Amino acid sequence: MTKHSPILWFAALFCTSLCVLQTNAGEIIFQDQFERTETDDQLEQVGNGWQTNSKSRAKGNKQVDLVDGALHIYRHDVADHGVSVVQDMAFKNAKIAMRFRIGKGDELGINIADMKEKSVHAGHLCVAKIRTHKVSILDMKTGRMNLKMREKSQAKTLTAADKQLIASKEKSFPVDLEADQWHDLKVEIADQTMTVTIDGKQVGQFTSPGIGHNTKSRLRLAVAKEAWVDDITVVRDEN
Repeated sequence: MTKHSPILWFAALFCTSLCVLQTNAGEIIFQDQFERTETDDQLEQVGNGWQTNSKSRAKGNKQVDLVDGALHIYRHDVADHGVSVVQDMAFKNAKIAMRFRIGKGDELGINIADMKEKSVHAGHLCVAKIRTHKVSILDMKTGRMNLKMREKSQAKTLTAADKQLIASKEKSFPVDLEADQWHDLKVEIADQTMTVTIDGKQVGQFTSPGIGHNTKSRLRLAVAKEAWVDDITVVRDEN
């Protein structure tokens, strides 16, 4: 048997280790760098399977634009709801990475939904809300978007116990993000736990039953006023 040199042995070991890391990293199920242009700047032509709520919530006015290889999302004056930019995909556990830019007072939500789940309003399961001063993680399935809780809230009949339950379904963490600058974001869902990392630093983690919903089928970029997003990658991890 021919002996391999130490260098060749190390190279083979490195390659094997790298292959294992790539296998364990999960399956990339969606990517978008937004390196494209619209054929008509007056229309919403996001492409790559993205949908928006501009027709139903902003009377058809444009609220999403492709600018210099990034996605610019902004709420129109006539809109009666925040902007929702939607991509359908299927996962239970996943790592969602992107770059984002928001101004002071703005908010970007990484909203996860299952449109077939009838116990909640509009499929809402969980969300990470990113602001310059605070990050919040919410279990909406067993909290505020549960149909019974939402109906009570709209009727203003929530009891003290109801309010306490809703409050227990979310957790906030202070941050100090520079406004109008690009930041790196990672939202990881692992069973009942959601973890938010910004610029390589873990901001917060929250565990709650609704986060562990088995059939997540929609990613929403939820924008209250204005936000920029770029370089999105979603990796499904069912290990």
